[in-house]
Amino acid sequence: MRDAITGLIGRYDQLGRYFDRSAIDRIDAYYGQAALRLAAVELINREAAVIVREAAQRLWLEDPELLLPGGNAYTTRRLSACLRDIDYFLRYASYALVADDFTILDERVLNGLDDTYKSLGVPTGPTVRSIALLGEVITEMLADAGLVDTGLVRAPFEHLCRGLSSSNVRAR
Repeated sequence: MRDAITGLIGRYDQLGRYFDRSAIDRIDAYYGQAALRLAAVELINREAAVIVREAAQRLWLEDPELLLPGGNAYTTRRLSACLRDIDYFLRYASYALVADDFTILDERVLNGLDDTYKSLGVPTGPTVRSIALLGEVITEMLADAGLVDTGLVRAPFEHLCRGLSSSNVRAR
């Protein structure tokens, strides 16, 4: 897995260059955001079940048909799979958040996910919405804890949403 610093070092090493002002500013920004990144990941680690449950509850309220016969979260098995996937997205987003690098999301989540979901008949629209809701729940919880500059916390969730939306724009 890559992170922002090793990626930056790798690029400069390939060029055979010392860090310039831009690289130093990027490193400074990364370390300057460390406290927020760690607070967010600590929250995710501590409250993962609550975050997943809240995001799912909001999704069901917005789209109750998902829970009805014929819906993709109907039956205990499908509901459990949905909650498992939401938890999976949360876990990988937390990795990308700490690393400040979305490569892991591309490699371990997005590559092939659309094909898998299509083959299983899983609608991408509600999946994208559940990921966005994860970001909303976490930023609300961080705001309640007094941390308000949470744009970088939403970034991995937005990356996942864009990645799934661009590959499959079906709402259902």
